[in-house]
Amino acid sequence: MALFIVAVIVFIIADLIIRLIAKKIREKKIRQEREEALKVSLKLDYSREAKTLKRAEVENPKAKILCVDDEPVILDSFRKILVLDGYSVDTVETGKEALALIQNHSYDFVFTDLKMPGMDGVEVTKAVKHLRPDIDVIIITGYATVETAVECMKYGAMDYVQKPFTEDELLEFTKKSLIKRQDRIQKMLKPKVQITHLEESSLASMPEFLIPGGVFIYEGHTWANIDEEGTVKIGIDDFAKKLIGKIDAIEFPNLGMIVKKGQPLFTIKQGARTITFRSPVSGKVKEINKPLSNDLEALEYTPYERNWICIIDADELDNEIPQLKIGKAAVAFYQEDIEHLQQLKKKIKTGKEEEYKSDGHIYIGEMEKLDDISWKRFSEEFFEK
Repeated sequence: MALFIVAVIVFIIADLIIRLIAKKIREKKIRQEREEALKVSLKLDYSREAKTLKRAEVENPKAKILCVDDEPVILDSFRKILVLDGYSVDTVETGKEALALIQNHSYDFVFTDLKMPGMDGVEVTKAVKHLRPDIDVIIITGYATVETAVECMKYGAMDYVQKPFTEDELLEFTKKSLIKRQDRIQKMLKPKVQITHLEESSLASMPEFLIPGGVFIYEGHTWANIDEEGTVKIGIDDFAKKLIGKIDAIEFPNLGMIVKKGQPLFTIKQGARTITFRSPVSGKVKEINKPLSNDLEALEYTPYERNWICIIDADELDNEIPQLKIGKAAVAFYQEDIEHLQQLKKKIKTGKEEEYKSDGHIYIGEMEKLDDISWKRFSEEFFEK
């Protein structure tokens, strides 16, 4: 038995050593390939695209980056550091060349120096975000121009990096910027509304707005599912959940409470801020979904089905059902509010000055970044009406 145990331990250790050696060999091979790509790419002639363009491409890059700076030594540093870490990098020395390239190539980032002759970083930022709002702009700045770099963020720049920087500092900064970009893209919502079967509403994690078939939608973005006995399950709909984002608590109605259609029914909380949702029907509160308060993360899965907030024993359904929206009418209502949301975003400031920009997209958790005044306006425009 002891020999068997020893044999197993030896086997495990040997397997780990083999795996470690194989990993080291792979890493060495990848680095050699990137070094070779860096050498080969720089020998190619890209003068037809841009006079000062130098391009270094790697296989399966972490991201594609365009860097513009009037100092070749800075560009050489960017190229070497980032290419060896797995990024494809184009570099040019003028803003005009950079703008010509973004119109014909797809980049994830544009790194632009702030102080350049002819076209400075502010102008590059404005132009890139106008021509290609999907590209993230990073400002390269010296210590003396940090204030101006921050000002650029009002025009759509994601962040700024200060020079001089070490290799580790640039790699860490780029890694964090990539994570931030990927997180934003993952949260990006398409302005599309889809009718889905109730049992399929777990698709709520999809980047679209969903309405289960057979569910009624109220103008204040509560949903109502009516059973044969005239009782109505009520909750917040997919538009509300995706717009609000994180929900910290729910203030349920009292059992036995009598409510009229359009009157306050329940309240959700995000930090110290609240939104009171109104009832889509009239009647008496028969039941509340208290277990939901202990599992609010379930709303991330779907705001429908079992994640209702209360049940109302309705008494005026014949008159009130025609005022609710279902099917194509619900889709049209969503599309109107999505368009309204896109227009409202252009007029709204967030609570964080560096995030004051509108790229035309809608994101999950839009309201999380709003200041208190804007939060109240969103609440009034979409939910408390």
